[in-house]
Amino acid sequence: MTGWLPARLVERADQTATGRTLRFEVDQWPGHLPGQHVDVRLTAPDGYHAARSYSLAAPSDGDVIELGVQVVPGGEVSPYLADALPVGARVEVKGPLGGWFVWRPEDGRPALLIGGGCGVVPLMAMVRARRRADSDVSCALLYSARSEEEVWYREELRSGRDDVPVRVVHTRRAPDGETRPAGRVTATDLDGLLPSNGSHCYVCGPTGFVEHVSALLVQSGYPASLIRTERFG
Repeated sequence: MTGWLPARLVERADQTATGRTLRFEVDQWPGHLPGQHVDVRLTAPDGYHAARSYSLAAPSDGDVIELGVQVVPGGEVSPYLADALPVGARVEVKGPLGGWFVWRPEDGRPALLIGGGCGVVPLMAMVRARRRADSDVSCALLYSARSEEEVWYREELRSGRDDVPVRVVHTRRAPDGETRPAGRVTATDLDGLLPSNGSHCYVCGPTGFVEHVSALLVQSGYPASLIRTERFG
């Protein structure tokens, strides 16, 4: 981990009505692992600092990092980053941070990725790392979102590629033609996705979601020691 580094916003893209992808060019970025995150710090003209943590959404790409930012209503940092920070403006970042919630396809260990809402962001870094490495290590993604409009990376996840099976669960409103009724993740949703013993499950999302899914995994007989979690909120 390094100290604070200057970072310049080079691109912003919408993921949902309140979710954004932000790409920054970071001077002297040391590289990172899929699943890690960074702290982003804003500094006001009077010297006041405000910092928040954001997950990295893609594997290392030189001096460019990609973050997922979900707007928190009334938040001090996320609304500004998501909608007001001008392209070309500078902030500071510290990282990479975190060494527990990481998965590298070159390790050769299969993984099940389970994300709730914007909790899919660090899992997307893992999916993209696998694809970049052209790996054949088994990997599957179960993604829970309130509605179709709140699914991050919609086009990329549903591009027709079958190298990483993706199962999307809608908890509040299911799209027309969806056979599964809207509702929280159940044990049935895990059918056919649970990896073999010895592989890791990565669960990321709001605290309630993470606790619920972790309990389902344990009830299904999956070893708690192989479940890695990251939660927010």
